[in-house]
Amino acid sequence: MAEFVGAVDQGTTSTRFMIFDHDGREVARHQLEHEQILPRAGWVEHDPVEIWERTSSVLLSGLGKADLDASDLVALGITNQRETTVVWDRTTGRPLHNAIVWQDTRTDKIASRLEREGHGDLIRQRAGLPPATYFSGGKIRWILENVDGVRAAAERGDALFGTTDSWLLWNLTGGTDGGVHVTDPTNASRTMLMDLETLEWDEELLALFDIPREMLPEIRSSSEPDAYGVTRKNGPLRGEVPLTGILGDQQAATVGQVCFEPGEAKNTYGTGNFMLLNTGTDLVRSESGLLTTVCYRFGDDAPVYALEGSIAVTGSAVQWLRDQLGIISGAAQSEALARQVDDNGGVYFVPAFSGLFAPYWRSDARGAIVGLSRYNTNAHLARATLEAICYQSRDVAEAMAKDSGVELEVLKVDGGVTLNELCMQIQADVLGVDVVRPVVPETTALGAAYAAGLAVGFWRDTDELRANWAEDKRWSPEWDEERREEGYARWRKAVERTFDWVDVE
Repeated sequence: MAEFVGAVDQGTTSTRFMIFDHDGREVARHQLEHEQILPRAGWVEHDPVEIWERTSSVLLSGLGKADLDASDLVALGITNQRETTVVWDRTTGRPLHNAIVWQDTRTDKIASRLEREGHGDLIRQRAGLPPATYFSGGKIRWILENVDGVRAAAERGDALFGTTDSWLLWNLTGGTDGGVHVTDPTNASRTMLMDLETLEWDEELLALFDIPREMLPEIRSSSEPDAYGVTRKNGPLRGEVPLTGILGDQQAATVGQVCFEPGEAKNTYGTGNFMLLNTGTDLVRSESGLLTTVCYRFGDDAPVYALEGSIAVTGSAVQWLRDQLGIISGAAQSEALARQVDDNGGVYFVPAFSGLFAPYWRSDARGAIVGLSRYNTNAHLARATLEAICYQSRDVAEAMAKDSGVELEVLKVDGGVTLNELCMQIQADVLGVDVVRPVVPETTALGAAYAAGLAVGFWRDTDELRANWAEDKRWSPEWDEERREEGYARWRKAVERTFDWVDVE
């Protein structure tokens, strides 16, 4: 009898496969990084073939580490970097362009033109999103307009679009030999093309972006009892496993953190930061720069919605210290370096490498380090980088309180940066509330496993999932109110210095 659930977590910098037991405990994992392709300033790409190859490798290795095979898995879930856009040929299975990553800003003219021509309100009303480089719709349009032959292939029905969940599921279920072309509402809600109320592709939005309907995947639920399809015996799992769960990465983390009640929130610390607040079946439209998004839809149940604050650069700012500046040898060293000083020494770092996302939505912004004097050292910069992660999260938390009327009382956190205990202490200090990390910090993969397992009855209901959640560590605020507010005021001043740096038509 199958006793485990598997989850593929296809992220911005790596792909991992994790296996969980009924108690939500990790049984095994394997993870591989993939190349970050940076053709020019503001452009970020991935090779979809490399991502598929990495996925195949981690599936096989993950099972091997646990001495399991496909027959030991009751179901498989997928979670993914959401807005990253893949367009491929259904007849050859080959990508027609590199994947355009969610951080990429090449579509700034498309986004600004939509706003300038008065289409922004329609997109916000139907899709819950502002016209921005972040989302998939503009990326699809850019590929159609700039890559030879793609428009014609799309009109013939040969060019398929998907976020990386769709790309992987299509390959896992056979690819050119009967691969299934589907997605779920959490990913579809990040395209600027789906109606949030009907959970269907919107013809008016498709016309606005000039995108053929035939390119798009079928939208199914996030937890699908009928299964999207099964893995092929000749595929990387070497056996048939039902694929029953799909969740965009941040919604998956929300499920993994068991935020099933309206008013419950989590913050994921990865390449970027993403705070989600469950608003239940109520579709709350933001007035404060947040996104309205689908949180999840299980089976035939009504969709559950969320407010989201998306921050483009947090963990990747630490990577920048490592890869571009060379002042640390690894992400873990950022904590040790930052602990050499008691404060930031007056230095504020706003890592607006791809502009600013929530709550500012300024594609004209670029990164800035301000407040430097000869007194400052690389330790102050490391500290300022950790503080930037936390101040950006406060920006979002304050916007969330304005929109929802719910004041944050405790913040559930997850993701790789939560292993940096100094950063989590600073987060509690900056917010003025307790910060809590669960025993299983990789809640993104766990959430995908939960969605897949719920679909097949491995877990009966969300109450059973709640019983699995356990607190690992809690940080309480140590700053007084004066220090907290003075630091935040200077942060807001630093943010203003990044505006209007590049010209956007």
